[in-house]
Formats: sequence, C-alpha cells, structure tokens
Amino acid sequence: MSSRKIRDKWRLKTWCTVYAPKYFGGHEIALIPVTNPENAVGRVVEATLYDLTKKDFSHMNIKLYFQVVKVDGLRLETVFKGHEYSREYLRSLVRRGSSKIDGIFDVETKDGWKIRVYGVAFSRRRLAPSQEKAIRKIMGEVILEKSKNLSYEQFVQEAVLGKIASDIYNHATKIAPLRHVGIRKTKLLTKPLEVLQVTPSQPSS
Repeated sequence: MSSRKIRDKWRLKTWCTVYAPKYFGGHEIALIPVTNPENAVGRVVEATLYDLTKKDFSHMNIKLYFQVVKVDGLRLETVFKGHEYSREYLRSLVRRGSSKIDGIFDVETKDGWKIRVYGVAFSRRRLAPSQEKAIRKIMGEVILEKSKNLSYEQFVQEAVLGKIASDIYNHATKIAPLRHVGIRKTKLLTKPLEVLQVTPSQPSS
C-alpha cells in the first residue's frame, strides 16, 4: 500500500474518546481512531489503575480492561471487563521457601453479573497441603459471600482496590503467616440481559 493511500485511510478516521465507567471515576482513558464510532462497540481498551488514581506508583502493576458498550457522539462509554497483575509484578512476589496458593472461583453478583475471580496468597514459609487447602477454602468463602451481597460495581471496586484481599488476609492469617494476599485477576464472563441489549445512542427527535 502506498504512503498516500495510508494517509488517505487515516484521514477518513474519527478520533473518539473512551471513558472509564463512573464506578472507576468516569475519567478519560484513551483516544481511539475509528471509521464509524458505532463500530467501536465491543472494543476493549487497556489502562492501569495508576492511570485512574494518579496516587500510588504501585498501581502501575495493575492492568484494567474496559469494554465499549455505548456510543454518544464521539464519547465512548465502557463497562469493566476485568483486570490482572502485570507479569513482572506477579513474578516479583515469588520467594524461595514459601508457598503460593491459587484459587479460581466463578461467582455471580447480586445484580446478575457473572465473573471469574483469581485469588492468590503467598506465605512467609513453606506450608503443609492441609494449610494451603484451608486458606484456599477461606478465599472462596470470602469471594462468594462478597458476590452475594455486592453489586457488580461494588464487587469489582473491592476486588481491584484490595478490600476483598484484605478480608481474605484477615481470616487466612489465622491459619498461617502470609506475606501477600490479592485478587490477581478478574474476568467478566456474562452481563445481564439489559446490558447486552445496549445499542449505540440514537439522536433525539
């Protein structure tokens, strides 16, 4: 393709602004070029927690994913699609002579959003299999209890900002000393029907 054709192709594109949902501050998170703004529905945009908070440099280790669900002119509205620790950060938590306890749980929030939650805990010393099992059980119980009592917006805020991990830690340290507890990843599985039916905004008559 010639450089002129490439330039013409870019000239046809429109720049749209992507916004985080209100429960993550509603901040601008990206500018993306599109041929037609309505075609942006379904696209996933990545940001870091630091991009939203601007408070703690450690938040750069937490990647957030937002999916476009609504078009309002050149404004693209999103829902939280999931998050994860960066690979480098997760590797930095591993220590020789300690145990890593993973747990994966599929839960449904009280307003009908289904989400997969990946919990992780790192101990201060090597643990017995029975201790690892007990900590994993606590992890699952806390996550399930939270999902039953919180809306999706509340649940993902607590998962990303550390409240769920803190509750797990407070219970699990009764089993063994822990160095780190976190929700290392979440993944949205299904949205409620009313969200799935969202369509691009139509001009008012």
